[in-house]
Amino acid sequence: MSIIKSFKDAISGIINTIPTERNLKIQVIIMIFVIAAGLIVRLSSIEWIICIIIFGLVISAELFNTAIEKTLDYINEDYCDEFKFIKDASAAAVLALAIASAIIGLIIFVPKLI
Repeated sequence: MSIIKSFKDAISGIINTIPTERNLKIQVIIMIFVIAAGLIVRLSSIEWIICIIIFGLVISAELFNTAIEKTLDYINEDYCDEFKFIKDASAAAVLALAIASAIIGLIIFVPKLI
């Protein structure tokens, strides 16, 4: 597989997942809002780097969570306690990262707003 095909497949994965996953849509909207707010308050280079790393982590975590959930749904459509545990743990990982990201965002933005 060529490197170009690999990139196309990865970009396709992002583009195809955004419309189907509510939480990913919300995270992309928040990311756009943070970018706009960052431009308004003139974030420093280091603050932009932190934001970009956080964007990548949160979006990646949500994509992993989606992949895990879709894989488990494909394997077994019926309710299963073990699969529920895995799905809940995967979603909890995204939630933990989102909370940490929000706190970091507050640390960066609140001083600029007061």
